Amino acid sequence: MKWKLDTDRPIYLQIVEHIEKDIMKGKYPPQSQLPSVRALALAIGVNPNTVQRAMAELERKGLVVSQRTNGRFITDDQERIQQMKREYAQAEIQTFLSHMADLGLDTQAVIEAIQKVEGEKDE
Repeated sequence: MKWKLDTDRPIYLQIVEHIEKDIMKGKYPPQSQLPSVRALALAIGVNPNTVQRAMAELERKGLVVSQRTNGRFITDDQERIQQMKREYAQAEIQTFLSHMADLGLDTQAVIEAIQKVEGEKDE
């Protein structure tokens, strides 16, 4: 099954983001092995060089560790994974608050709206 890729953004960055989300969701737990570059390229429908570039970026970020003959593995650095989650959440919250400000809602109004939605969910 091919991934949905946006032609307006670099493909390798989309692959990085997809794998980061899979790490955060637990699809790839710490110390688990990633599929090979060729297997990922085939699954995604892209050139292996593109996947290789994404893997290099994940290694640079400290999320993936390469073991010469065994392949690539997710880091066992739980703090690094938690930091990634915090950074991702903060970026999403900033985007959300920006959209709410565009609608004329201040932070307090957003908090009240969230509390109302949460209260309705519990009913």
